[in-house]
Amino acid sequence: MTLFDLILIAISLSMDAFAVSICKGLSVHKVSFAHAMTCGLWFGGFQFLMPTLGFFLGDRFAVVGPWVAFVLLAIIGVNMVRESFGGDEKLDDDYSAKAMLPLAVATSIDAFAVGVSFAAMQVNILPAAGLIGCITCLLSAIGVRVGALFGDKYRAPSERIGGIVLILIGLKTLLTGLGIL
Repeated sequence: MTLFDLILIAISLSMDAFAVSICKGLSVHKVSFAHAMTCGLWFGGFQFLMPTLGFFLGDRFAVVGPWVAFVLLAIIGVNMVRESFGGDEKLDDDYSAKAMLPLAVATSIDAFAVGVSFAAMQVNILPAAGLIGCITCLLSAIGVRVGALFGDKYRAPSERIGGIVLILIGLKTLLTGLGIL
């Protein structure tokens, strides 16, 4: 596998985290460096961890992963859509571990499957997972900033769209995991 191939894989894997980071950026009136780094480190860290686990654990847990991602993203997405129809809502500006962990797990399930395939291809996992984690960290931090730019003016429609996108990402992950897509 070439470096270029690995970069394309890393960018592809980071798109779910980027979309979720945009949604997180919508949740704060004034985004800070800490908000961007929190998303970047959570999502980048799990995008490093999951392919590494997939590499070493093989396909023992491949059946359950898509269901976990679907359930987590669907719950979060439905909640975002529901809240977007409320009048003056309390912003979900929670960047705690309790809020970030389910998002990080849900957006990195596909990276687990990539780790399984890396094992079959005998890819050197630590540099590969490190690159995936770094690219995801960077794109997630950028996503928070992008979300914050559109937050005040387009908050309700953006939350609706963001929630629907999360549900669709979860559905795509489930259908791909079941071999339908």
